[in-house]
Amino acid sequence: MTEWHAADPDAVYAELNTDPAGLTEAEAAARLSRVGPNELDSDRGQSWWLLLLEQFSSPLIWVLVAAATVSALVGNVVDAGLITVIVVANGVFGFVQEFRAERSIEELRDLSSPTVRVRRDGTDQRLPMAELVPGDVVVLGQGDVVPADARVVDAANVEIDESTLTGESLPVAKGTDSLPVETPLAERTNLVFRGTNVTRGRAVAVVVATGMDTEVGAIAEQLGLAVDRSTPLQRSLHTLGRRLGVGIVGLSVILVPVLVWGGTAPVQAALTAISLAVAAVPEGLPAIVTVTLALGVRRMAGENALVRRLTAVEALGSVDVVCTDKTGTLTEGQMRVTRAWVPGVTVDLPVSDRSDDPRLDRLFEIGALCNDASADDGEPTERALVAAAANHGLDVAARRAARPRRDERSFSSARQRMATVHDDVVYVKGAPRTVLDRSTAVLTADGVVPLTPERRADAETVLDAFAGDALRVLGFAYKAADDGDPETGLTFVGVQGLLDPPRPEVREAIADTHAAGISVKMITGDNPVTARAIGRQVGIDSAVLTGTEVEALDDSALREQVATVDIYARMTPQHKVRVLRALRESGHTVAMTGDGVNDAPALKHADVGIAMGTRGTDVAKGASDIVLVDDNYATIRNAVRRGRAIYDNIWTFVAYLLSANAAEVLLVVVASLFGYLVLPAAQLLWINLLTDGFPALALGSDPPADDVMTRAPRGADTSIVDGTMLRIIAGFAVTVTVVLLGVLFYALDGAATMTPYAMTMVFTGFVVFEFGKLYVVRATRGTPVRSNAWLAAAVVVSLLAHLAVLYTPLASLFGTVPLGLFDWGILLGALACTLPLLVLVGRVARRSEA
Repeated sequence: MTEWHAADPDAVYAELNTDPAGLTEAEAAARLSRVGPNELDSDRGQSWWLLLLEQFSSPLIWVLVAAATVSALVGNVVDAGLITVIVVANGVFGFVQEFRAERSIEELRDLSSPTVRVRRDGTDQRLPMAELVPGDVVVLGQGDVVPADARVVDAANVEIDESTLTGESLPVAKGTDSLPVETPLAERTNLVFRGTNVTRGRAVAVVVATGMDTEVGAIAEQLGLAVDRSTPLQRSLHTLGRRLGVGIVGLSVILVPVLVWGGTAPVQAALTAISLAVAAVPEGLPAIVTVTLALGVRRMAGENALVRRLTAVEALGSVDVVCTDKTGTLTEGQMRVTRAWVPGVTVDLPVSDRSDDPRLDRLFEIGALCNDASADDGEPTERALVAAAANHGLDVAARRAARPRRDERSFSSARQRMATVHDDVVYVKGAPRTVLDRSTAVLTADGVVPLTPERRADAETVLDAFAGDALRVLGFAYKAADDGDPETGLTFVGVQGLLDPPRPEVREAIADTHAAGISVKMITGDNPVTARAIGRQVGIDSAVLTGTEVEALDDSALREQVATVDIYARMTPQHKVRVLRALRESGHTVAMTGDGVNDAPALKHADVGIAMGTRGTDVAKGASDIVLVDDNYATIRNAVRRGRAIYDNIWTFVAYLLSANAAEVLLVVVASLFGYLVLPAAQLLWINLLTDGFPALALGSDPPADDVMTRAPRGADTSIVDGTMLRIIAGFAVTVTVVLLGVLFYALDGAATMTPYAMTMVFTGFVVFEFGKLYVVRATRGTPVRSNAWLAAAVVVSLLAHLAVLYTPLASLFGTVPLGLFDWGILLGALACTLPLLVLVGRVARRSEA
């Protein structure tokens, strides 16, 4: 590949077979047909049919499909239909949620510069960015987004914000001079790159690469190498599904011959096995998990977090490390004057008690008048100087009107200063030592005095102190307007220190995440001094590891370093991915935040990738799981809190569902050993749909526990079916089975075969017990009984639906008979006697965990 930065402009024109007048329309069309549109693969998003297929990848879904197939084969068409409806409805719901998220991401795409100024046939015209081809000559001005990688052939004070690509927070001055072949990417000052922004000046450039051949495209291509991540909940549910599948097959294989050997007819034995399979499978679990996560998504959307992948909500709850970019994420993404100095006076800004020292007025006036920007438009550093002057109380517009500019010497990277000539005065700003070198006097509190070596040394001591705090320092001077050189014989006034400051809410947000047991690591392309200074300000106090040092470490040594180092500077995309991999290999669940193209590979490799919605590039958003609409780091803290609360709610209804299914299995098996087929498949499905539907769904509305952000994150390999849940499942299943067996034998009243009345009593008893047990399971997580009105409403609706099964023609479908008041009294009395036992089981389970 041609090293475009090493070639001179004439060689670039010749290599690309173009000239300063640009390509002809015919040649551009021919090249477009050969190289394709100037687009990234990530611009097109994921196909809708792939999103749909992903919804049916859960082992629990496969078990349900198998149960439906077997039900259909033995003639239980109703059961098979119900299971099929559940599977399809779950898949469609999940697809709709994720498809809507993808559409929302498309709406967030940056459309600020959809066209570009291109020179074709010697005429400048605006064309869609997608129509650019190598050899096109583009004209770039302040505010433009660079549409492709291009070699600069003409430049007038042009500066480019490349923070989205390199992580550097300061704009980079661009020129036309050829550079050595070995010049690194970040220092190729004669190239501009797709996705970066022109902050100052004007440039003409020849397009050398488009689409996936650009530097941004190379990073986007790396995203395809990232291995898809599964969350802890996904792993737990996949493991649970496999184990349930194996267990169901094993029980069926054992139970059918045992029943036949005991005298049960083969058909009835097969029906019992099907009932057992239906009872064992929590068919509502995938749908309820999806719905609960979707409810969390809607709540997070209201809190400015757009979730692209439902399971990312839960994964946030297990994150124990957040790796965050600095520029625009921890910081505001714009320069501000934070400190000013005139001899003998240092002022931290903003200040409520404005100093009345007239030298500060002169300092800020120079910054505002030796300046091409306004408060809202222009190069970031110059905008900051205007804002500082206004904040100090100066009427910038009035000052500019009073001292109109008559001439100027523009800033350049070679001169490192700018001078403006007014009627009676010359104002100069620039690199402080450059301004000092051209000064012969200094403005003190006692007036203008000679700039002695001692006074110069005092100024340089201040410069070193400002630089040690990671401030970008500018010096300011003036002289009376005369016919001589406007940049010599200056009177030095002082300096202003600029910084991309931390967001005001970030320090508290990081403190909250630390309290939640989450480590925060800052990974930036900026220099170590700036990284350390920002880290101290936001509450990340650590040694600094640079990208060069990361390269020198092998994987084992890097794993040791990431355990203690929280600040990383001068990092490339490859360095970030190595750090993330080292963290994950050490057993951590990692979230990565970022907004730039350079963040995209790390976002893709992280357990949870979090992109910025306002500043974020399309590539970063496409690689992420969550997009922060407001770019506010505090939203991450809120999202973690929401993720932990959602996991608690999922844990509650998984315990609720599995304890119900375990009781169903135990009851079916034990009753079948006595020769009774209780709870046929249709009734089991009804129980699961009724009690595990609306009530379990309403559990997703349970409020977060008070301690949700003070407990340690759960381990990445911690199964959702933990020791506490297993004890609850076993204790509840045994207790409910014993009580309902008592109800069964009471209702049979000595009958040798199952009666409709006995089946209805057990069927209804199970429903009633599930409603009561629901509140007991919540209590084991410390949830107040009356904290969820939706749950109470869901229980009432479900109970009314069950009454319809008992007292309407629907009874013929389920084989039930109406129950009298005395029957209800028996069931409610049994529940009242059983609830204290269930509460005791729950307390013992939690106490064992503690």
